[in-house]
Amino acid sequence: MKEKFNKIPQYSITNFRHVHRLTYTSSSFGNNIPDKTRLVEGFEIYSGEGMVHTKGPLKSNFYRMGITVNGSLDMGIGLNKYNHQPGTLSFTFPNQVFSTYNVSDDITGYYLFFSDTFLSDIIPSVKIVDEFPFFYISGTAAFQITNEELEKILVIVNNINLELDQHQTGRDTAIKMYLYLMLLEAKRSYERQKLEDNEYCSYDNYKLFNRFIKLVNEYFLTKRLVKEYAQMLGVGANHLNRIVKENMGITASKAIKEMILQEAKSLLKYTDNSVAEIAYQLDFSDPTSFNRFFKDGTNETPLVYRSKNT
Repeated sequence: MKEKFNKIPQYSITNFRHVHRLTYTSSSFGNNIPDKTRLVEGFEIYSGEGMVHTKGPLKSNFYRMGITVNGSLDMGIGLNKYNHQPGTLSFTFPNQVFSTYNVSDDITGYYLFFSDTFLSDIIPSVKIVDEFPFFYISGTAAFQITNEELEKILVIVNNINLELDQHQTGRDTAIKMYLYLMLLEAKRSYERQKLEDNEYCSYDNYKLFNRFIKLVNEYFLTKRLVKEYAQMLGVGANHLNRIVKENMGITASKAIKEMILQEAKSLLKYTDNSVAEIAYQLDFSDPTSFNRFFKDGTNETPLVYRSKNT
């Protein structure tokens, strides 16, 4: 009989608070302080004050937008790494692995979550990913905007906060409209910067790279070899390695290992499975192999990582 292990939790908006917020915050902005009168189903917005500085790797079942005003932080989204500076926007979509770390002491900004159906009244016939390319797997998930663009977005952020404060007629609909306008401002900057174009390789190679990333996200637990992905993509392993390295700076094999590491870190941090259980869960032949793999990728053992992060 096959053993059952705890899976990495996929957080919803309603059970995510303890992961991303400190117990105490003095700021009453948005949903910083728990208040049932300020709740809007399928939506939450926060300021950076009271934010947990290190979280993840983890998964959620909602969309997320982050706005950095001052300070800096590093963010991992899937296999990509981004550095937030003042004026950085970032986006994640449901079931995407993400993490934040190296948050500076002077960080200020805002972030918000919304469910996959929250905007259905505003854009009923269009999928979020079709309307806003930064939520698509091949899109650019974090990018800089100008000061003028940032000011426009911050005005909308403050308008959303006023709606939560004032409890006026049509509050929920107004917040949906403001959220749509905010995403639209982000889209305009995205298009202005032509972020759908890739400066490092041809369009066909960029499509190949993104198909590889999508496949790795789906199959990394069962397919560990570059040649397996090359076969699925109909290209040679050497060609695939070259395209991945052009886009990520690492080999395809390293990218696959990085996804396994993210899964291992999540299991160590967010479940009580033993190291041996996690080793078998991730399809390693024995705990020793898993320990060696984890130490090669992080310079510490799984137990040391768990002790530092739980």
